[in-house]
Amino acid sequence: MSVLQDFSIHGLGGSADLIPDTKDKVVLAVNVASKCGLTPHYEGLQKLFDELKDQNFVVVGFPCNQFGAQEPGTAEEIQTFCETNYGVSFPIAEKIDVNGDDKHAIYAWLQEAFPGDIEWNFEKFLIDRNGKVIKRYPPATTPEDAGLLQDIAGAL
Repeated sequence: MSVLQDFSIHGLGGSADLIPDTKDKVVLAVNVASKCGLTPHYEGLQKLFDELKDQNFVVVGFPCNQFGAQEPGTAEEIQTFCETNYGVSFPIAEKIDVNGDDKHAIYAWLQEAFPGDIEWNFEKFLIDRNGKVIKRYPPATTPEDAGLLQDIAGAL
């Protein structure tokens, strides 16, 4: 079975591959969108990243426009929105599809571990230090959710 580090994806605007920086880290992978009712999750995700990054934890956002066209922006617009409104400093990948024939290989792999299409924006996957998917969380699971926090603590 594959691990996260077997894949690659550029950051917003075509910057270098984000995946090598996840080696030996606990990763929370989240498909994100700027114009969604769940967009305020960015605030909690940034707080988690700030609090836990020194323990080798990272959030990686994967912008996706497949749900209600809620991420229509360009790479620059997405980056500006995230930084200006939520102070996002965790890595944001290039915009991708997470479902269907054109879904990114990372999301095909995530869905092999926990089958089923992505339901909506801000669905979350927890990946351990060895690059293996250990848990999937529905979109409404907030970054402050006690179960999610407990799982992250256990993985750290």
